[in-house]
Amino acid sequence: MHLTLRKAAAAACLLCAAAVTQTAHAADPLQHAVISANYSAGAVLSIGDDYAGSAVSGLDPFNTSVEFFTADALFGFDFAADGQLTIYNNLPVPGPVAAGAYIATFDFGTSLSKAIKDFSLSDAGLNGGTPVLTVIDAHTISINLSAVEWNGDYSPLQTAITLQAVPEPSTLLMLTAGLLGIALHARRSS
Repeated sequence: MHLTLRKAAAAACLLCAAAVTQTAHAADPLQHAVISANYSAGAVLSIGDDYAGSAVSGLDPFNTSVEFFTADALFGFDFAADGQLTIYNNLPVPGPVAAGAYIATFDFGTSLSKAIKDFSLSDAGLNGGTPVLTVIDAHTISINLSAVEWNGDYSPLQTAITLQAVPEPSTLLMLTAGLLGIALHARRSS
């Protein structure tokens, strides 16, 4: 195979474009997510325009409202494109709470670009107790809110969803530099 400078430059441009695209997806991992929800204490309802009244929702493109409310109106779930999930306590939680009473499960199906790697608490706010966060499989997470001691109405609890890592742009740049070096060597040899 005869490698010309033009072919090497074209390959380098394609690799750089791929790096920019992957970096953009890494910044907003939930950008085009479609989410199905289940709730152990009853139904969960989407309030988004596309799926209103069902247990399925896309992200609110303006991030002005929650994607899901529980039918008992206790919790609102707000997903953001950057992977943040904020849970709001909408009404006082009746006590005492039985273990496993408030478990929400969210399935992203095939709408994610990569598999879910981690689901972690990023800010408990003024709330006490600890939610149990679980990655069930590559596209499903679960959050058990039974042990959370909410500090009044509309208290937020923030979590972060992390997807599998994408190649670093520097890796692709090293590959590009190598291809250009081969092309220059081929050019000098001919």
